[in-house]
Amino acid sequence: MTTAQISLPPKLLPVFTGEADVRGAYGGRGSGKTRSFAKMTAVRAYMWDQEGRSGQILCGRQFMNSLADSSLEEIKLAILEEGWLAANFEIGEKFVRTKSGNVYYSFVGLDRNVDSVKSKSRILLGWVDEAEPVIDAAWTKLIPTLREEDSELWVTWNPERKTSATHKRFRESKDARYKIVELNFRDNPRFPAVLERQRQRDMKERPDQYAHIWEGDFVTAVEGAYYAKALAEAKEQGRIGRVAPDPLMTLRAFIDIGGTGSKADNFVIWIAQFIGKEIRVLDHYEAQGQDGATHLNWLRGKGYTPDRCQIWLPHDGEHGDKVFSASYEGFFRQAGYKVTVVPNQGKGAAKMRVEAGRRLFPSIWFNAETTEGGRDALGWYHEKKDDERNIGLGPEHDWSSHSSDAFGLMCVAYEAPKISGREPAFVPRKVV
Repeated sequence: MTTAQISLPPKLLPVFTGEADVRGAYGGRGSGKTRSFAKMTAVRAYMWDQEGRSGQILCGRQFMNSLADSSLEEIKLAILEEGWLAANFEIGEKFVRTKSGNVYYSFVGLDRNVDSVKSKSRILLGWVDEAEPVIDAAWTKLIPTLREEDSELWVTWNPERKTSATHKRFRESKDARYKIVELNFRDNPRFPAVLERQRQRDMKERPDQYAHIWEGDFVTAVEGAYYAKALAEAKEQGRIGRVAPDPLMTLRAFIDIGGTGSKADNFVIWIAQFIGKEIRVLDHYEAQGQDGATHLNWLRGKGYTPDRCQIWLPHDGEHGDKVFSASYEGFFRQAGYKVTVVPNQGKGAAKMRVEAGRRLFPSIWFNAETTEGGRDALGWYHEKKDDERNIGLGPEHDWSSHSSDAFGLMCVAYEAPKISGREPAFVPRKVV
């Protein structure tokens, strides 16, 4: 008996091994996920045909106005790439089917024709490519049409939003019969040289888009984001991962002060350690409209207690809250913390924080799990533009600015070590 072989990225092997209800892959450009899944649909079609089964492989996309918008061409190329597959299929301008005609492909746009799927018979396999924009209502209608005992749903997509129905339904699921992996360019052993050149260009010229396009990240950066390139480089260099605290070193909490009430600005804390020439960012906290006790409870609950942690406040920390007469400086001091107030940098302070952040970013390491929300904010923080005059107006004040200001405060407070030893030197500031 002759054994047929196909080429797949090794990371996909567990996805196609054993039983599953859903198989899938998500990630950035150049990963080979679409070509691989197209090829595996043909393998399944061949196997079913050899078993004498009949039915269809339904290929869907959210938006499909014609076959030109479908997965048809990708399937053709995948089959032709493997000579033994090509010998067992008939490929026409508008169709693909096994030589016997027992197993064939059909194509549907879920935005307009998802209701028509209900009437389709004997769907052996449903594959939805470019699945990111598929809405929950479409999934709800599509999935019950896979009525064959061993029918499966396959899903491939490039992530954009954490709130998307596709992300919530598949990536957040803990179902053991969902076999889904992240697949990016580095997982593709056949990643072509032409795409590698484009990837390098995008990293250099379009850093605000790079992580989404090539690393499969959510869209978290806008054009002109201050830290987009620095974040992409940090990920590429492995500086976003598991970063543990040094139990012998001081923990430092850098704060951007919000207020109380439903319309108040957000209150942000970054937890970091300064070790040698490295800044290790360990944690991030953000709350809106809460009182000081809530923030204090978070610090204590995470083990950032006065015996281990010091507080750094912006200059307005020594002034009273609009609702309470006590200042945050006094509040944290009464709670037992050592408090440092960073003096007002005057006009242009926001840009000074940005420049300090950019300068120090190559020395910053992030604990991935606990700083995700803060890094999302850093990736979004950008210049406010006057489009008519094509000039910058300074940092945009939006949801991302609070975390970015606290991050900038950390960078302004830091001074690279001037002497040997584990702790860096600091410029004297007001300490209470």
